[in-house]
This record gives sequence, C-alpha cells and structure tokens, in this order.
Amino acid sequence: MAYDLKAVIAEEAALRRALRDVPAARAASIGQGLSLMPMTHALFESLAHGGGGGALGFRRLPEPFEKTLAAWSADGPVAYVEAEYFGGAGEQRAVVWDGGTVVLGPLRVEEGEPFPSDGSPLSRALRRLGVVAGPGEDEFSAVGLGRHRHSGAWIA
Repeated sequence: MAYDLKAVIAEEAALRRALRDVPAARAASIGQGLSLMPMTHALFESLAHGGGGGALGFRRLPEPFEKTLAAWSADGPVAYVEAEYFGGAGEQRAVVWDGGTVVLGPLRVEEGEPFPSDGSPLSRALRRLGVVAGPGEDEFSAVGLGRHRHSGAWIA
C-alpha cells in the first residue's frame, strides 16, 4: 500500500492568514490546533514557475516558496514535510522555520535507514510545532496523518 504526503503544516489561524498569498492552496485541520496545506501537483506547478526543487533538497518544495515559508514563520513555526512509502519501505524529510530562519533540519531518513532515537523527521517537526503525543503513539499518529494515503485527499 502506498503513502504519499507533501505538505506545509502550521498553526491553524496563521496558515489560513498565509494562504491569502497563495490562491491555489487549500488547508485542512489536522488537530491540536494545526492545519495542513497539501503540496499538490497543481500547487507545485503554480509556485515553481517552471523550475524544480529548492536548495533544501525536497522533491516538491520550489526555491521561491522556501522564502515564502520563512516569511510565514514570523507568525510562528511552519513545517514542510514529505513522506513516501510503498509496501512499508520509504523515506521522510522535514524542515521547520520559526522567526524567518530554519530551526530544525532539513531532516532526512532515506529508504532502509532506521529512524533516530528521537523520532522520525515528521514526528520531530510536529513536536517542534507543539504536537503532544499520548502514551504508545508518536506525533504523526497524534494528529492523524495516517487518515489519508495521498496529499490531495486532505482537501478532496
């Protein structure tokens, strides 16, 4: 079974204010006061202006938008995350900006690598955004990021 997530995650009110700058974007609430903005193919194309990925090494994060996310983080931490899995094997990437600068990452765990003892890149980014996991779960589970298998399903 496949899992594919490429998204911006931030405090709900801050992300909704920021989305005024990006007419093609949509957000979905994920819990604990956070919202997720999926980086759909159409959104990526509208932001990349024909270019590819940015300096941080993400597949769907165009360089001009890296600067936008840094600016959005003036209102609080903003994360960009990517996770791709197929049949249990996959990779994760995450970065968090706060106050206009990168404060976590970019973090990367490639296919076949174990997660570090302090958690997966996505869980560490969510923790930096204030997510609190309960007993027996990680931050990924705490906000239900497993509810949808593909990025676009969050706004469908």
